[in-house]
Amino acid sequence: MSYVYDHATRDLASRLTDAHHAHHDLSVASLHVHLDHDSCLEVSVLRGDAGAVAGFANALAAQRGVRHAQLHAIPVQVSTGGHAHGSRSGKHVHVHA
Repeated sequence: MSYVYDHATRDLASRLTDAHHAHHDLSVASLHVHLDHDSCLEVSVLRGDAGAVAGFANALAAQRGVRHAQLHAIPVQVSTGGHAHGSRSGKHVHVHA
């Protein structure tokens, strides 16, 4: 997900951070960029059930002061398999884009 927000909007940066912490199971990583004196860009990598990710993205986009919000969904295929990784072997989950 990517979004631009006005960092001067009261408590918005804190609310966005709190939202990511509340959804730590969906948040993989975030990049924060200062675009100009008033605007910040955040790019958040989210992973999880499509409905949960979309709900979280919509909640972020609905915050007052958030502009240009867009969820970029990449469908994946999840499989469980077993093969060796170096000296370790066993079943584990693979995600294929």
